[in-house]
Amino acid sequence: MTISDGRRTRIPRAGLLVAAALLGSLALCADWRIAAPDYAWSFPRDHWAHEGYRTEWWYFTGHLEARDEPGRVFGYQFTMFRIGILPERPPLRSEWAARNLIMGHAAVSDLGRGEHRFSDLLRREVPLLGTFGTFPDPVIAKVLAAGGACGPWTLRWSDGGFDLEMQDDERRMAFRLSTRPVKPLVLEGPNGYSRKGEGPTAASQYYSFTRLATEGSVVLDGRTYAVRGESWMDREFGSSQLSREQVGWDWFALKLEDGRDLMLYLMRRGDGTEDFRNGTLVERNGEARVLSPSEWSVRVLATWRSRETGATYPARWVVDVPSAGVRLDVRPDFPDQENRGRVPHAPFYWEGSVAVRDADARPAGRGYVELTGYGERNRPPV
Repeated sequence: MTISDGRRTRIPRAGLLVAAALLGSLALCADWRIAAPDYAWSFPRDHWAHEGYRTEWWYFTGHLEARDEPGRVFGYQFTMFRIGILPERPPLRSEWAARNLIMGHAAVSDLGRGEHRFSDLLRREVPLLGTFGTFPDPVIAKVLAAGGACGPWTLRWSDGGFDLEMQDDERRMAFRLSTRPVKPLVLEGPNGYSRKGEGPTAASQYYSFTRLATEGSVVLDGRTYAVRGESWMDREFGSSQLSREQVGWDWFALKLEDGRDLMLYLMRRGDGTEDFRNGTLVERNGEARVLSPSEWSVRVLATWRSRETGATYPARWVVDVPSAGVRLDVRPDFPDQENRGRVPHAPFYWEGSVAVRDADARPAGRGYVELTGYGERNRPPV
């Protein structure tokens, strides 16, 4: 990896496994912008795509209760990715010439029944397949649906919140959700500069909405459920978040019943040891405090092995933040929430709903945990 002009980094094609799988052997070495500590944020404009960075995503998770079946709760995930192929559109006289890929991931977990469904898609950013909007167009991202479905996956900005929609007829799942902020936007890290390692390029621009009031519908096996609940939205963009020694991360988004929210991530080396960590505690009033690495710890108490991929994941944790009086027992709502998709060569990962209890074993909140880079040759392409 080499640096040019202090703000750009040269990315080798080995870092773009997903793009290479779709488009074949391409000359993908290119100069990309990197995250910077003095980034000048502008909202709502920064909710839209940032060309020139290699990777960015819009990521939603949440818990939704069926209105006509009290106590029936669904966990969900919805993620749109922009994966840069080239910093500039290639000079080709073709509507199929693309500078980006659009990747979509969506999942629904029926928590009471222990059922998890996952859908993924990968398209070139071309008019017939998918596009990224530009501010102030309400469409942020739109892409042709997976699994034979007619309707596109869409992410929109509407009346100060996000609307999201997906459909996959093959997986027999769909949802249409509308979100509105309950707490203000939070910059993760100083000025939203989120370090992922010691190197100058190992960082992203990162912000969150930790609480979004959410309502809409979930469709499973042809049945439609009117739902309402709460979501968490993460937004990152950058060009090189994993160093050569890192293989993945463990990420926690925990919404506590006392009104506080906790985001933690740990970057891991190939031997499983921790390489880098960061965290944020959001108070009841929305004020965010960056947690130093020495202020918190995560201890694994159990593991789960996937029969499908052979990967072994952590499956229960004790999370301690002594300075905030926080000690939590975090457990998956059920074990198999591994995301295994249809896109060839795409990494698999565990993305699941978790229950949170306090030191006295009383319910203390809900959340989501993401575990990437577990299993053989399964490093995320970021």
